[in-house]
Amino acid sequence: MPRIASSAGTALAAFVFGTALVATSSAGAQNAPAPNASANAPAQAQAPAQAQATPAAAPGTLRVCASEVEAPFSQKDGQGFENRIAKVLAKAMDREAVFVWSSKPAIYQVRDGLDKNLCDVVMGVDTGDARVLSSKPYYRTSYVFVTKADRNITTGDWQDPQIKALGHFVVGFYSPGETMLKKLGKYEDNAAYLYSLVNFRSSRNQYVEVPGDRMVSEVAKGEADIAFAFAPEVARYVKSSPVPLRMTATTSDLSRFDGTPIPLHYDQSAAVREGDQALMTQIDAALVKARPEIDAILIEEGIPLLKPNS
Repeated sequence: MPRIASSAGTALAAFVFGTALVATSSAGAQNAPAPNASANAPAQAQAPAQAQATPAAAPGTLRVCASEVEAPFSQKDGQGFENRIAKVLAKAMDREAVFVWSSKPAIYQVRDGLDKNLCDVVMGVDTGDARVLSSKPYYRTSYVFVTKADRNITTGDWQDPQIKALGHFVVGFYSPGETMLKKLGKYEDNAAYLYSLVNFRSSRNQYVEVPGDRMVSEVAKGEADIAFAFAPEVARYVKSSPVPLRMTATTSDLSRFDGTPIPLHYDQSAAVREGDQALMTQIDAALVKARPEIDAILIEEGIPLLKPNS
């Protein structure tokens, strides 16, 4: 998915150095995170500290890679919807979820957590992600348009006249939304506005993103005419908005300027390290067992669920 498996996130990972990961049980009190390492320290110098911070997995536990700063997916209080799904998954495996927390965004979980054996499963990756062994999908969803309900914008086609007539767009940097804006000829008109949402920090050589709650609030306040985002990023905030909003799944295709297709519908899976087939077999079986509880969490979150291969 865009937050973990995005090409932009993978490319930017080389420019941001690590901080310690801390394991906490889903049932117990959460430990305070280790002090952040210097941003200028080389990555290899952080490895010993990380290894000391997280013990080997205890019997009957499932070590889950988790970000403290990735709401609504993952939150330090455990109320991210992927945190809740991880707990349900662990329970179906007759284990206890132990969250290995990182202060970095989720795009670094595979490189800095899973690959370093600090945790054993990552939630919410694109099915078939080449870096990992992924489970059978536990849900499928899409990119969506978010608009004020009273504007009656019902199209899911980014090329529709209803969309082309709009002025202010809020999208993620290096996302399909940015490509869409460029194809509509509206990126230059929106660039200053988008950078104002991140205090004009450059998205070059660092991970900079407009949070989902900010996207939704910009539309609700009328500062933006429309938001274009991955549904799980914004569904919670659309649902809770005091201003009635409409969330519409995308229906048309998008491609890069060289013709390479950009998927807008995604299957989401749990992931383990390549070669850890025994754990993956257990996870696949548990996902079937936990299906009703997982579906209930996703529906409560307000995420639009699509049929396979839609």
